[in-house]
Amino acid sequence: MATTVAPPEPLGTAAAPQQPGAPPRPRRSLSSRLVKATSHGPIYVLLIVTAVLWLLPTLGLFVASFRTTADNGARGWWTAISEPSQLTLENYRHVLSDNRIVDSLWNTLLISVPATVLVVVLGAMAAYAFAWIPFPGRDPLFLVVVAMLVVPLQVALIPIARLYGWLGIFGDLAGVIMFHVAFGLPLAVFLLRNFFAGIPGELMEAARMDGAGDTRIFLRVVMPLGFPALASLAIFQFLWTWNDLLVGLVFANPGNRPVTVAIQQQTEEFGLNLNVIAPAAMLSMVVPLIVFLAFQRYFVEGLLAGSNR
Repeated sequence: MATTVAPPEPLGTAAAPQQPGAPPRPRRSLSSRLVKATSHGPIYVLLIVTAVLWLLPTLGLFVASFRTTADNGARGWWTAISEPSQLTLENYRHVLSDNRIVDSLWNTLLISVPATVLVVVLGAMAAYAFAWIPFPGRDPLFLVVVAMLVVPLQVALIPIARLYGWLGIFGDLAGVIMFHVAFGLPLAVFLLRNFFAGIPGELMEAARMDGAGDTRIFLRVVMPLGFPALASLAIFQFLWTWNDLLVGLVFANPGNRPVTVAIQQQTEEFGLNLNVIAPAAMLSMVVPLIVFLAFQRYFVEGLLAGSNR
């Protein structure tokens, strides 16, 4: 009986695994691969141009933060690229020696971290209850939470200010934190509930059969699996709280003002004094940038949480 021997594969090529009985895959020619690579060229160029235009104001602010007031007023910031002698660290020395800016940075941190932690923890607990704990009125109550997403922040300023005045916490950091937590919870519950509802029910039943209660399931099963969504929510909440101006401007006393309010007041006092405003603004961008870079690997996955459930 004659046997047929397949010709050997050319050197330098790796054969892809093929299912038994499947027809052979046609090999793509070099011209087809070049056409496919060049067809994406306009898209890449458009994305690069968009990114450059998006980052251009930030680049200008960054360069202006290293220039003196005279240079910023006389010539554009782009001239510093060809004349690096314009750049100096004196602006940052002046800002870091200003107690008002330094204290406002600490106040912003004291507001943002508790507001973010409380929103993530409380939102996760509520989302777990809406996803896996049956109780009367669960679905109508969840619809109410979703409806709160469309409530503008501005409509609550006056009522909450009166409530804080009656409680005696108007102007305190606690009032600013509670306001951010209240308006961050609807998005947290909505986002995390969709993610938690996609956890396989068999996994939850197996944990219950092993004797785990809701608390243990929440801590040992749901929280580790939901970490991408939690990280995405933490980024959103932290950035929103850190960059907020309106809430801090209304509810914070001069001694508790965040950095956004401190920069805004510098604008009112000194006009276009970029040697103070630019370095202070750049310092206020450092912490959110670090937070985003630390959790960026989970950001997209958390954004798409529950979309394919």
